Amino acid sequence: MSHPDPAGQVVVAGTFDTKAAELGFIAECLRARGVDVVTLDLSTTTGHSATVDIPASAIAAFYPQGADKVFGTDRGASVAAMSQAFALWVRSNLDIGGLISAGGTGGTALSTPAMRELPVGVPKVMVSTVASGNVAPYVGPSDIMMMYSVTDVQGINAISRQVLGNAADAMAGMSAKKLDIQNASAAGGEKPALGLSMFGVTTPAVQQIVASLDSQYECLVFHATGIGGQSLEKLVDSGFISAAIDLTTTEVCDLLMGGVFAATEDRFGAFARSGIPYIGSVGALDMVNFGAPDTVPAQYQGRSFVEHNPQVTLMRTTVEENVDMGKWIGNKLNEMNGPVRFFLPEGGLSALDAPGQPFEDLNAREALYDAIDSTVTETDNRKIIRHPGHINDEAFTKAVVEAFKEINNG
Repeated sequence: MSHPDPAGQVVVAGTFDTKAAELGFIAECLRARGVDVVTLDLSTTTGHSATVDIPASAIAAFYPQGADKVFGTDRGASVAAMSQAFALWVRSNLDIGGLISAGGTGGTALSTPAMRELPVGVPKVMVSTVASGNVAPYVGPSDIMMMYSVTDVQGINAISRQVLGNAADAMAGMSAKKLDIQNASAAGGEKPALGLSMFGVTTPAVQQIVASLDSQYECLVFHATGIGGQSLEKLVDSGFISAAIDLTTTEVCDLLMGGVFAATEDRFGAFARSGIPYIGSVGALDMVNFGAPDTVPAQYQGRSFVEHNPQVTLMRTTVEENVDMGKWIGNKLNEMNGPVRFFLPEGGLSALDAPGQPFEDLNAREALYDAIDSTVTETDNRKIIRHPGHINDEAFTKAVVEAFKEINNG
């Protein structure tokens, strides 16, 4: 059986076995605003009578272990399987005009992984009973709009009519605006996007680089707080960013030492996959981030700390930890086949790793640099560059800009 082509249309997705009235209301609101709509069922039960454009069986067919695994008796396993299948379906339909859903914990877990598959800029709205709590596991590095349902997503009433109608209005407005932006972009004149990573302790370096390049590039700066690095790489994967100056790789510290601003194991992965021109450095690899002082794990008692503010405690990384980070980063750089220049500022790698500052540690710095040097396989395209300056020095940032222009225009 053939199903409608969803290209350019807004997909209203959810569990139509239990939320047909609510999802149908969203679809009708969108149609009333002139939006082309496709309804898509994510139910993990069979036999319900709701009418949809794309049935659950068509989505379940994308599950790698077979559609029959999606409709089992274990609800948790079924939801996980359908969620994966839906994400794979979306990955094969990235040209949809938008994706909107409504539900509770199960519906939110079903829909948001698929939303994260869509490029940044494609409208995504999730009306959810859990949207007033911690939404990081659902949103991740994407631009999902989470809207709290106020009441449960159960029936059309005085409250749900307002909330669901507002969600439909938001989707209608965003999808129309997306077309306007696409038309403007097609007309030309936009500067290429450059992604940069920054922390407070590397702010002077990034500000100098932006000042040098913002007349030629749309400079997008990302705060290296774990999700910031993921957002940078999400935009690289989405094709929005054409080059990167990734000076602040501090999220690796938190990944390997258990800090609160941790990267994922896929840090640097988008640069390897895309092959875009990449300038990197070791910004703020001198520090692991924890919360208030009493949240620092007991295993780190006696280490060197700086209280950045009452909510953020910084811990100096050791020689051994720097060796581990250098090897980890070096192996990631070896996976990159595009033009790569990775800078090692011998004068220090953050505002706290500088002469007279509390994290100055030449031995730790050299251990990091030696580990990177010994791990990276240099080629004509992939080079490690030692520079005598501090990461925030003007001479260092000038060298970075010169290298960037060389690899981006070559």
